[in-house]
Amino acid sequence: MKNTEQLKNPQINRQELFLLVTPILGFFPAMWILFRQKASLQHRAVSRLILTLTFIWLLGNILLQLGVEIGESGTITFLLINSLLTTSYFLISFGLMVRIWKRQPLWLPGISRIAEKFVGKHL
Repeated sequence: MKNTEQLKNPQINRQELFLLVTPILGFFPAMWILFRQKASLQHRAVSRLILTLTFIWLLGNILLQLGVEIGESGTITFLLINSLLTTSYFLISFGLMVRIWKRQPLWLPGISRIAEKFVGKHL
């Protein structure tokens, strides 16, 4: 479900959505929202998206760090890719903040679909 209608709803508190899309720190309130299961559909959809983004970033970060530790050559390459991954994560989060500010739907191609299918099924 795309969240077009609900972002235009004046009842949605945009400050709470800004907190959710804050890189790294937004992970904890997103987990709380999904486990509590009393939040609005908008907050739950954003929480699923943020959990998916954070897990992708964290998994990529861990795998690249393992590559640095295990690999004998290409250490600089792994570190460069890791920095690009982290920069992308922060830029995507900033882009989501801009979309919240403009009251646009929070839909990322591919990642939103993963969030709805896998995270939505389990939480």
